[in-house]
Amino acid sequence: MFRIANDAQFWDRAARKYAADPIADMAGYERTLDRTRHYLKGDETAFEFGCGTGTTALKLAPSVGRIVATDLSGEMIAIAREKAKAEGCSNATFEVVRPEAAPWPDGTFDIAFGFNVLHLVAEREAALRSVHRLLRPGGIFISKTPCLKEMNPLLRIALPLMQLVGKAPYVAFLSTEDLEREISAAGFEIIERARHASRGKDARPFVVAKK
Repeated sequence: MFRIANDAQFWDRAARKYAADPIADMAGYERTLDRTRHYLKGDETAFEFGCGTGTTALKLAPSVGRIVATDLSGEMIAIAREKAKAEGCSNATFEVVRPEAAPWPDGTFDIAFGFNVLHLVAEREAALRSVHRLLRPGGIFISKTPCLKEMNPLLRIALPLMQLVGKAPYVAFLSTEDLEREISAAGFEIIERARHASRGKDARPFVVAKK
């Protein structure tokens, strides 16, 4: 719980700057959104964890019946609510919830999203089991995750130093194989793998998994 509290405080402090930062690879981001929409029929009840300031939830909201988007940071959720109000989005709600402690009954949702967040979840196994539980039979989980084992090896030195002085939250060093193994172990069947970056090496696999 101490680590979770520290991470929540880190993201609370970072929220306003995070909200102002531009998306680094907009073409790759749009490709991910387009492929995600391929799995949507327009009437789903959707769940997102690690929603940050709500950008992706609000972009996907017109393609689902309802979306419940969550984050451990109260400040991130406050910004997401501000954005939803400004955009007049009525089918998206934002809640401060950790995925491993999601309070909804089994089978509440048709589809779940976890974009750029799994590497930041310390209780990843519990979170993935919780997402599996929340989905109805046949439900879909869509994720895109930075796999730091496939990035610059200097991160292994830099990140612990940054964490020591409160400049970085918990971050897991995963490979694509690690990620897929954990998703499968939670009870999912992986049905699509892709890379959507528009330039350079892509260490952020897009994974679609079925319950």
